[in-house]
Amino acid sequence: MTGREAGLAIAGVSHQTADVTALEAFRFPDEPAFLAAAKKQFGGVLLLQTCNRVEVMVEGNAADLRDFLCSQGRNGFFLLDGRDALRHLFSLAAGIESMIVGEDQIIGQLKKSLADAEAAGSAGCFVAQCVTKAVHVGIEARKRTRINRGSVSVGSAAVILAESELGSLAGRHILVVGSGEMGLLVAQALAAKQLTAMYVANRTFGRAVQLAEKIGGNAVKFSELYHYIALSDVVISCTAAPHAVIRAAELDQAVQARPKLADGSPKPLIIIDIAQPRDVEEAAGEIAGVRLFTIDNLREVNEKNMATRKAEAERASAFVEEELSVFLSQLRRQSSDDCIAVLHAWAEEVRIRERDRALTRLGTCDERTAEILDDLSRVLTKKILADATASIRENAHAGDRAAAEALVAALTRGTVPQKKKGEVRE
Repeated sequence: MTGREAGLAIAGVSHQTADVTALEAFRFPDEPAFLAAAKKQFGGVLLLQTCNRVEVMVEGNAADLRDFLCSQGRNGFFLLDGRDALRHLFSLAAGIESMIVGEDQIIGQLKKSLADAEAAGSAGCFVAQCVTKAVHVGIEARKRTRINRGSVSVGSAAVILAESELGSLAGRHILVVGSGEMGLLVAQALAAKQLTAMYVANRTFGRAVQLAEKIGGNAVKFSELYHYIALSDVVISCTAAPHAVIRAAELDQAVQARPKLADGSPKPLIIIDIAQPRDVEEAAGEIAGVRLFTIDNLREVNEKNMATRKAEAERASAFVEEELSVFLSQLRRQSSDDCIAVLHAWAEEVRIRERDRALTRLGTCDERTAEILDDLSRVLTKKILADATASIRENAHAGDRAAAEALVAALTRGTVPQKKKGEVRE
C-alpha cells in the first residue's frame, strides 16, 4: 500500500496500552506548539487528546512519525499505518475502541480535534478526508447497530463507580468539579439519584451557574472548594486544568473538618478523578478517610458494559470493515486519477507544442489542414497513452501507487525513479 492510501500513520497511548501516569506523561500540554512543530514534518497532522487517550495522526509514514515523537521525548506508544491506521480510526469513531464501549463523546472529540487542526493550518486535505469519513462511519455504525443503546459515558461510569462504593447515592451530598462536557455528563447521570444536594464548582462561576441551572444543582464559588469538599460524600472532578486543582495539603485540612465516625476516624470521602491531566494530587490518596479513584478504576465498569454489548461491537466491527474497503477503493480511484491527470496534462502540453511546430513548418495552410493535424495529434496521443493509462489505473487500484508514479515518471521524464524510502505496502 503506498501513496495516499498508505499515507496515514497513527501513534499514541490509550486506556488499552497505558495507565493514568503513562497517559499524563505522553500528553502535549501546548497543543498549538505541537501542531506547529509537526506540520513542518508532515503533509497533515491532527492531535486527539481525551481523558483516556492521546493520539497523533499524520499524513506520512510510520517511521517518520516514530522518529518525530521520539524527538519530542515520547516513548512507549503504539504505531499503526496504512490500512491498520484507517481501521483503528474508524473503530475509534464507532465506539469500539472506547473505554466505555459505544459511548458517543468520541464523535464530538474527533470533530473538535479536526477543527483545532484546521484552525492551526495543520490538518491537510487527506487527514481531514480520513477523519470526516471516520465520523460518518461512527454515526452510521450507531444507526445500524445497538452499540450505544443503554451505554454509559466516562462521566456516568464514574457515577456508577461511586454508587458501587456507597451502595446507594440516595440522600448523599456530591460535588462536581468542572462544568465542561464531562461535567455535564456527570451531573446528568447524578440527577436521577435522589441526592440531598449536588454542588457544582468551576473556576468561572458563571459556567458553574449555567450547569447547576440545567440539572437543578447548586453553583458554588471555586474559592470555597474545600469547604464543599468537607460537606460532600463524593467528589467527581473533571476539569480541563493543566495542573492539579485539588491539592493534598488543603484536602487533608478539609477532611479533618468532616464529621467523625464512632471510632473517631474521619467520615469516608470518595474522590473520583476522571480528568487528564489529573485534577487531584496523587498524595491525596494517602490521606486517612480518602478513597481516591482515577480513570484506571473505570475499567471494571467497562468490562461489565462490554459483556452486554459484545454482539453489537462485533456487528459494528463488521460494518467498519465494509466501510474500510469502500474508502480504500475510493482512495485508489483518486490515486489513479491523480497520476493519470499528471500524465495527460504532460501529454497535452507536448501534443500542442509539436502540433504548432508542424503548422509552422508547413507555412501557410488552410483551416481544413490545421484541423486534420490537430485531430491526428489527438488520436495519436490517445492511442499511445491508452496502455499506459490502463497500467497506471491497474497499479493504483491494487494499492501500488509507487509503480503508478514510476510509470508516469518514466513517460514524462524518461527515467524510472527508485522506490521511495519508507514506502509502505499493503
